[in-house]
Amino acid sequence: MLFRDSPEHAAFRQELRRFLAEHLEGDWSMRNDRDHIDGPDAAFTRQFRKKLAGQGWLTMGWPKDFGGAGASYMTQTVYMEEMSASGAPGAYDQGVWLAGPALMMHGTTAQQDRWLPAMRTADVHWCQLFSEPGAGSDLAALQTRAVRDGDEYVVNGQKIWTSGAQGAGWGILLARTDAGAPKHRGISYFMLDMRTPGITTRPLVNMMGSAHFCEVFLEDVRIPADCLVGEENRGWYIATTTLDQERSSINRVVMTRSTNEALIGYVREQPALRARAEIRHELASRSIDFEVGRWLCYRVAEMQSRGIVPNYEASISKVFGTELQRQMGITGIRIAGMAGQVEPGSPYAPLRGRLERWALAAPSYTIAGGTSEVNRNIIATRGLGLPRA
Repeated sequence: MLFRDSPEHAAFRQELRRFLAEHLEGDWSMRNDRDHIDGPDAAFTRQFRKKLAGQGWLTMGWPKDFGGAGASYMTQTVYMEEMSASGAPGAYDQGVWLAGPALMMHGTTAQQDRWLPAMRTADVHWCQLFSEPGAGSDLAALQTRAVRDGDEYVVNGQKIWTSGAQGAGWGILLARTDAGAPKHRGISYFMLDMRTPGITTRPLVNMMGSAHFCEVFLEDVRIPADCLVGEENRGWYIATTTLDQERSSINRVVMTRSTNEALIGYVREQPALRARAEIRHELASRSIDFEVGRWLCYRVAEMQSRGIVPNYEASISKVFGTELQRQMGITGIRIAGMAGQVEPGSPYAPLRGRLERWALAAPSYTIAGGTSEVNRNIIATRGLGLPRA
């Protein structure tokens, strides 16, 4: 693995930066997630995603046979790194990164022709309907039922922590189709039209005042049978093909770097803080952590580029990255003191309230996408070969 950009990747990185400087005005690092979906930034986000699609970047990693560019994993990592560093909205889409690959691997030709084109052109926003109130870390324990009724499935249940559901046109749904089978073997994978009667979406407002997550209630929702992807009762195995991609992304590490750099700039402007050796040492530690986290992400991308499935390696990257995000929140408040708790909008908030936002958001990062505890178990059993408890 090279610890520097290849000439091609260096040129692509510069192209991305020129594009972002031209099309992304202002500072997007502090924008509210919900504003991207159905708030004041929603219209701009849709337009910006259209521009990304027009560049061929939104689906650059898709095979050429499916309308993508066949870009390498390393190129995709460079793309996500630059998009995350700028706070660009809409660069990550669950349709493109999760539903699309599932369809390409397991869907029929008719299903691919039906759903893939709108993903390529950014015409539809997607969400992921996996977790439930009693099935998060142990996702295979989900209880949402899908019962076959002629040419349809009737679905009843509840989903939770569904990112962006309030603005989604379609979702990928896991539901139990065989209640008597072992829990991993009775689950099916569906494409769900979010406008179907019987679906109720309720935003979940967190302690930041953001409503990025939603809970979704399904009451006698009828899904056409041709929305089943792959074999009935084999949905768990379809879902797992995309989970490692979700856990290996570089965006969480780059977000940490941008906050750390902003905090370093703040300390440089405060002589009293700059004079304290322990603060300089802590900021240096976060900078080192960023470099470690960045190369863990690149390691995953490099393995994928060689056709190796990064299982426990993706979990290592996820744990390190999200724990780094949590530690960054602690560092920010420790350095800024009580002022670090002031909300955005106040003239007294350091970095326009960025530290307060980060500290409140950071605990959720170690839960979303697989808890640190679950990922440590994966590292222990699949990476270190330790026995299961």
